Amino acid sequence: MKEKVVLAYSGGLDTTALIPWLKETFDYDVVCCCVNCGQGNELDGLEERAKMSGASKLYIEDIVDEFCDDFIMPCVEAGAVYEHSYLLGTSMARPVIAKKLVEIARKEGAVAICHGATGKGNDQIRFELGIKALAPDIKIIAPWRMTDLWTMQSREDEIEFCKAHGITLPFDASHSYSRDRNLWHISHEGLELEDPSQAPNYDDMLVLSVTPEKAPDKETEVTMTFEQGVPKTLNGKAMKVSEIITELNKLGGENGIGIVDIVENRVVGMKSRGVYETPGGTILMAAHDQLEELILDRETMEAKKKLGSQFAQVVYEGKWYTPLREAIQAFVESTQKYVTGEVKFKLYKGNIIKNGTTSPYSLYNESLASFTTGDMYDHHDADGFITLFGLPLKVRAMKLAEVKNNQNQN
Repeated sequence: MKEKVVLAYSGGLDTTALIPWLKETFDYDVVCCCVNCGQGNELDGLEERAKMSGASKLYIEDIVDEFCDDFIMPCVEAGAVYEHSYLLGTSMARPVIAKKLVEIARKEGAVAICHGATGKGNDQIRFELGIKALAPDIKIIAPWRMTDLWTMQSREDEIEFCKAHGITLPFDASHSYSRDRNLWHISHEGLELEDPSQAPNYDDMLVLSVTPEKAPDKETEVTMTFEQGVPKTLNGKAMKVSEIITELNKLGGENGIGIVDIVENRVVGMKSRGVYETPGGTILMAAHDQLEELILDRETMEAKKKLGSQFAQVVYEGKWYTPLREAIQAFVESTQKYVTGEVKFKLYKGNIIKNGTTSPYSLYNESLASFTTGDMYDHHDADGFITLFGLPLKVRAMKLAEVKNNQNQN
């Protein structure tokens, strides 16, 4: 009986060419696994294509709700944003995909897992760190790094390879953007984006959204409720997190929300430019922040902001299955106990405009915040506070003056 390899299969040209290549190079029985994180119509025709290419079996694993509940929401609650702009759409998906690949490999008794990530990108790290953490005994095959065995260097090469193996594919050699899509976002790389001096060709590029210029000339009002940091209703209707994100994608896309053009620092050391469409995710994170600012005290907010940035870097670097990620997430979860309430906002031409926030746990006190003197705040108390708060500055200034005076006397 042949040894089995589980192939992370997207149905694209790269992973389709990998099926006959794995059989020919290693004499493996190839079991394909496509993990559905919300790719939509990208899953159409996968089974027929995999079998036609020589796979013995194809698993299509629907993990959309797990992805939303166990991977997206911890990042939302942490306020995890990489380098100010990237909402981690690809980064969050890779660890759950790795988890499912390992589960299928165990089920099939496979000796290896193969992925089609290139040797220049972040995904090779994310996939492999996840696999190593969950299944250190399983071999990992990364063809794009095996340049002595994987000799194809272009789409044309891959298409010719498939034709030589009797595989007819709905792909041509024309170049297009390199994309990654799931329920949270879609990323775009390549073509004019490889030159930072060039503006993105949004008319050809955008999939989920319109540009703000093409958005309606009227506001879209939205109301959401949260319980302990988790969204529960959208415009009065109770929904699962995955359903809320799906609806927010529609509303955000129509209003030009969440389109970012960034140059980011990859883990492997190079800079790369991409355009990300994250309409629903951008709204969800903004709504969560809108509620949280009423509830968290200053010091907790400051600590959470720092740890949220670190959490983003941990996730970006593929270190989901680490004690550090677990520890930061535990802190974040402790801050969400009282993040409950209602947020209202308007969507308008790429903008998310606050429209009112309420919470039973709000620390905002109108009596304290008002310019009118209330019973809870005596303005005279500020005298002693400022004296003590400014004491280090005063002592330093006095010491500097003393030193200067001594120097002048000498």
